[in-house]
Amino acid sequence: MNFKETLSEKTVQIEGILARFLPEEQGFQKRVIEAMNYSILAGGKRLRPMLMAETFRMFGGTGELVEPFMAAVEMVHNYSLVHDDLPAMDNDEYRRGRKTTHVVYGEGMAVLAGDGLLNYAFETACFAFEKAQSPAEYEKVAQAMRVLAGKAGIYGMIGGQCADIEAEEHQEEVTEELLLFIHEHKTAALIQCAMMIGAILAGADREQVDAVEKCAYNIGIAFQIQDDILDVTGSQEVLGKPVGSDEKNGKITYVTLYGLEKSAETVASLSKEAIQILTSFPERNLFLEQLVEQLINRKK
Repeated sequence: MNFKETLSEKTVQIEGILARFLPEEQGFQKRVIEAMNYSILAGGKRLRPMLMAETFRMFGGTGELVEPFMAAVEMVHNYSLVHDDLPAMDNDEYRRGRKTTHVVYGEGMAVLAGDGLLNYAFETACFAFEKAQSPAEYEKVAQAMRVLAGKAGIYGMIGGQCADIEAEEHQEEVTEELLLFIHEHKTAALIQCAMMIGAILAGADREQVDAVEKCAYNIGIAFQIQDDILDVTGSQEVLGKPVGSDEKNGKITYVTLYGLEKSAETVASLSKEAIQILTSFPERNLFLEQLVEQLINRKK
């Protein structure tokens, strides 16, 4: 089976896992659940749960212990997109080729949908405790919960979003240090979260988890710089979202600071180091290595 066929098959499997954990659209809170599910079911690469599952497999993980966390990390990611698209943030009307949640359901309901997804992510992750078969697995789940909370919170994604807003409002001078802080926390943190949790649940040791965290940092920074490149060079038809939004919003990006050529060189360097880390582990996951290369060098 070639890479594209394998990727498609694994994406379908992830969609099935997500579907099992989504809340039912009923009761007086039905509208907010509809808005939550609308954002989750909008498609996307399912990058984070896939990276989690493949890292889990690379370290010899088997069984369903990882599945609640796969769903949870995708819920956290989607809550951030719902809030990111709000008029108070990036004010985007399209994502993944269709209207954003606040356009369809209104701003207030979109805020609640994001809040709902974040809270429901932790409810979902807690199902992993029920799947733990031993005290050792129970401890792994507890460690994974701490990573999920930390990487999603003020010292992770939310911290990056805070710095990004202040940079956009020109309350802080945008230096390379600040820009990398934003990329590390706003984008890389959830990729680190996904891969670290996969490693932890599979029984990786501390040194291996630290190496995975570094690998995921490279993937996240390269992914974001490539996103900045595509915002300049891509098209809405291909990307499924407006291009040129960074310039429209007065946002300083890696491309703004260093230009397209150096940005592309940085992406290549980070990608190479990430792959080197992946190939250093006792067992290799060739699909994971190819996935990382494809994601970093994507055209949409």
